Amino acid sequence: MEKKTVFTGAATALITPLTEEGIDYAAFERLINWQIEEGINALVVAGTTGEASTLSDDEHRDAIAFAAKIANGRVPVIAGTGSNDTEYALDLTRCACEAGADAVLSVTPYYNKATQKGLYQMYTRIADESTVPVILYNVPSRTGVNIAPKTYEALAEHPNIVGIKEANGDISKIVETMARVRGRLDLYSGNDDQIVPLMALGGKGVISVLSNVLPRETVELCNRFFRGDIAGAAELQCRYHRLIDALFSEVNPIPVKAAMAAMGYCEDYLRLPLT
Repeated sequence: MEKKTVFTGAATALITPLTEEGIDYAAFERLINWQIEEGINALVVAGTTGEASTLSDDEHRDAIAFAAKIANGRVPVIAGTGSNDTEYALDLTRCACEAGADAVLSVTPYYNKATQKGLYQMYTRIADESTVPVILYNVPSRTGVNIAPKTYEALAEHPNIVGIKEANGDISKIVETMARVRGRLDLYSGNDDQIVPLMALGGKGVISVLSNVLPRETVELCNRFFRGDIAGAAELQCRYHRLIDALFSEVNPIPVKAAMAAMGYCEDYLRLPLT
């Protein structure tokens, strides 16, 4: 079963530039263009780093459509469309498809703590209805639920489920997952401090917070690995370790938003309860 690889390398989990009035679309356009000029391989819009949880419904939809319009096919745009309400996740997914997104990223449902059966059924419904590829997003530290390797194996049978953003941090479980789905689901690191380890397991790259700040350098880290320069990739992984730690010194996206504001790409503005 041949599946589409959405991207290889580094995708930036983009911040959403905000002001008291709403999304700063002029800043958003500058940010998208700069990321593409720096050679980023894909963009993720309205995800965790993009403060999707505090965007209004209209803002969420508009951010996806705007990013797809500005990217204009230069790089894939992956829309964050996950929710703990399956019907709302389906609605966002339909909207992303209509807006021109190249794929959707669907986080596990949070707070209601679904069973593995519930996860399987929810993702199957989303993949059935989506007209673009679906990437699963597993981040149990935020959602309270972890996709089991056996569930990944079952979901890998769906032709429209193409990848995993894995942020559970448990290398042993990730090894088990890859043993079950290798060649059927593309693996992307969801943790910037584990890019090289996950690529060593056959991963296709990273969905990155770091690349908001260092897009070219994060792409180069991945490229070194894919060129066979494993030592060079590992050197960059270690070189950026302290910066990665700083970007997660408070809950994401507080530090990266401050960093991007210092670089002149947005206001240092977050919506409550983030400060």
